[in-house]
Parts: sequence; structure tokens; C-alpha cells
Amino acid sequence: MTASVNALHPVAAYRRIAVFGGVYSNALALEATLEDARRREVEAVFCLGDMGGFGPHPDRVFPLLRAGAVLSLQGNYDESLASGRDDCGCGYTDPRDNHFARISYAYTFAHTSAENKAWLGSLPRHRRVQLGGSGVLMCHGSPRGVNEFLWESTTPNGLLRRLFRDHAADVILCTHTGIKWHRALPEGRHLVNVGAIGRPENDGSPRVWYTLLTAGAELEVEFVPVRYDQSMLARQMDAEGLPPEFSETIRTGWWTTCLESLPARERARGRF
Repeated sequence: MTASVNALHPVAAYRRIAVFGGVYSNALALEATLEDARRREVEAVFCLGDMGGFGPHPDRVFPLLRAGAVLSLQGNYDESLASGRDDCGCGYTDPRDNHFARISYAYTFAHTSAENKAWLGSLPRHRRVQLGGSGVLMCHGSPRGVNEFLWESTTPNGLLRRLFRDHAADVILCTHTGIKWHRALPEGRHLVNVGAIGRPENDGSPRVWYTLLTAGAELEVEFVPVRYDQSMLARQMDAEGLPPEFSETIRTGWWTTCLESLPARERARGRF
């Protein structure tokens, strides 16, 4: 099925790409990620959305994305900013999660220029590329919902097989959860949550992660750690009056917010 879809809609073909999600206004981590990816001689760099949120000075990420020729798609945050909505559309159901989400979104909306909001509105919600012999579908949350959480512990193989079949893909790349994971099914299909570069992944380290994918006899998936000046970012967050819970996460690597959305297994890995 993938081959027939690609025949109708030709897509770009690559051998080696870098992919990240969740910039969350972290221009310092974005700059470090792009520098690292260039050293690895990738053919293209992709961002799976959510340019803003959480961090300070959201407009600082856009010149870096443009200068780096990053091929981006639209996440829930980007969709909300572009359409003038009053919330981030993150998909949270818990009052505490939504409390911090409202603070983050209001700050980001107020500090993102009209020009950049319009650019976010122009981005596609999905991208297809060919990576060696594999048809790759990129999305933010999942192919069927921009804010759907695909967690490693709660996503069964049966659901993945339906997504591959229904969306004509050999490889699906997503983000949204902020925690990387990779599952290869016996039939050679791959789901890769590429992680996020805007904040650490609740592991007690301030580093962030992006993903390197290389076509070969089998698809090679490498999660790449990135270090940046997190102390400077935390100081910027404090200076902008963002909640101290946000800068604590940046300094320590432990999530202090968005905890209620975590499934039990993922939450057990954290401090709180």
C-alpha cells in the first residue's frame, strides 16, 4: 500500500535524517541540536511541531528554524497559536496539568509575533518522505490526532498495526509525549517517538534528545543526547516570571508539571 500511495504523491527520498519534536521555546537547545545534526552530515532536519510553550522568548526559535532549513510540521501548540484559540489543545484532562498549561500558553501567545503565528498556520500537519525502502509518515501526536499521546507502556502492537495499515506507512515518527521510544514490529515496521528538545525527559538529567534515522539493510534508529546551557535557560525563565516549577525541571531534569498525563510506568521513573 505504501508504494502505491507514494507513486500517486511523490515524496522526497533520503538516506539519513535528523528528527526532533517539542522545541517549547528552548532556542538554546535548538541551536545545540542543529549544530550536532550538521556534524553528523544528515541530508535533512525535521521538526514535528510545538515550537512554543514552556520556555521563554518564543520568537527566538523561528530564525534558527529558518536558517537551519528545518522542515517543520504543525503541532497542537502551533495550531492553537495560529488560529487564535484560548488554550494549547494539549489534550490534558487533569486540573493541575491544565493550570500550568494555561499559564504557559498565555505567555507564549502574548510573546509570539503575528508573522510567526501566520507561519505556524502555514505548516502541514503531516509529512511523508522515503527513507531507503521505507515509507515514512511524520506527525505530531499520532496520524489520527494531533494531541493523541502514544506512550510506550500503553500503546499495544495491535493499535500500531492499524495505524500503519490505515495510514499507508512503514515507519511512523511522532512526538507530543516528550519521552522518546522505539518499537520495531516483526514485519519490519517501526514506531519512533523522537522525543523533545525543549525540556528533559523526566530522567534526572538536564540533557534533551533528538533522533537520527539511517536507511540500510534495516532501519537504524539512534537517540542522540544534546547538552546545552540549561542554567542560562532557567535564568531566562525566572526573569520572565514563568512558574518556578518550569525552571526547576530545566535545572534538575525532573518533571514538576504535566505529571498527571503520565501512565503509571512512565511516572514511576520520575521523582514526583
